[in-house]
Amino acid sequence: MRQAIVERVEAAAYRVPTEREEEDGTARWSATTQLAVHVSGGGLRGFGYSYCSPAAVTVIEDQLAHAVKGLDALAVGAAWQAMSREVRNVGRPGIAATAISAVDAALWDLKAKLVGLPLVKLLGAVRRGAPVYGSGGFTNLSLEQLEAQLRGWAQQGIPSVKMKIGARPSEDLSRVRAAREAIGPQCRLMVDANGAYTRKQALAQAEAFAELGVCWFEEPVSSDDLAGLHLLRERAPAGLDIAAGEYGYDPPYFRRMLEAGAVDVLQADATRCLGITGFLEAAALCEAFHVPLSAHTAPSLHRHVACAVRPLVHVEYFHDHARLEEALFEGFTPPREGLLVPDLKRPGLGVELNLEAARPYLWKGARHGHQP
Repeated sequence: MRQAIVERVEAAAYRVPTEREEEDGTARWSATTQLAVHVSGGGLRGFGYSYCSPAAVTVIEDQLAHAVKGLDALAVGAAWQAMSREVRNVGRPGIAATAISAVDAALWDLKAKLVGLPLVKLLGAVRRGAPVYGSGGFTNLSLEQLEAQLRGWAQQGIPSVKMKIGARPSEDLSRVRAAREAIGPQCRLMVDANGAYTRKQALAQAEAFAELGVCWFEEPVSSDDLAGLHLLRERAPAGLDIAAGEYGYDPPYFRRMLEAGAVDVLQADATRCLGITGFLEAAALCEAFHVPLSAHTAPSLHRHVACAVRPLVHVEYFHDHARLEEALFEGFTPPREGLLVPDLKRPGLGVELNLEAARPYLWKGARHGHQP
């Protein structure tokens, strides 16, 4: 095992256009911004990332880098605490949390490389592979595009697929019905409103969706409305899980959601919830409350930790992130037979940023950026 201290922290943002403009129940976008971080120590370099605002680069360069430099590269928990203290006066939830998330992931990647293990072996595997569900189905896709995308995942052996709803509620039932027909009766169908509905709208839609075999209703109302989520969970038909939590930035957020009885399944996102360390804490809370856990987006980041936490039910194989990671990451692997399986031949997270592929997308406001 190598002894090492954290010597250098580098950060850059890359803004990658989407294939076409995309829309969900409450937002529309045409590009995805990835924050990429490298942490060096002991002659090795760890890689971590998040999907967030380019402003996170400034947080890392101005605050987080000096908080972790000189610390034991194997003591990820100490670095995590140091970063959390450092952002006290700017506020931890939001941009600061996504910055911490990327640095924390890079530290875990570096630690695993220093001990010569894939991250899942370092954390302790509880399963060979993490189940996935295909996710996309944006509200501005035509019916033909929606059906083709969802059908494609089902034909690849992915057992569950998710579509967006809520932008035009009057169209949602017909789109869900078309999706069900496209994927067939064996594939599980999930819907995500991104908080677009009112409580009464969501209650009515829950009944109709259940009749179409929908098994998952994500953010039927705003994730800030814990009472509304609790109402939906109590009143939704049997077999229709209410899910939320993707906007959780720290453990107290998840605890409040669980104490409120707001969800059947908690979602956590290691690109937002203070990294791998924060994701492990979310998993511990789920165990304490006997609630399943689902990993939100960023499949390459969740691939190892998802195989190391007991409450996990699946990982979101999100169209935007899967496309971007396949294009920019060396070591990216798609699901096999519906599972994300860690590459046990590669140490750490098992992926590296391809700087040549990423360079055309470097955020123009970057003060420095990665050097090859």
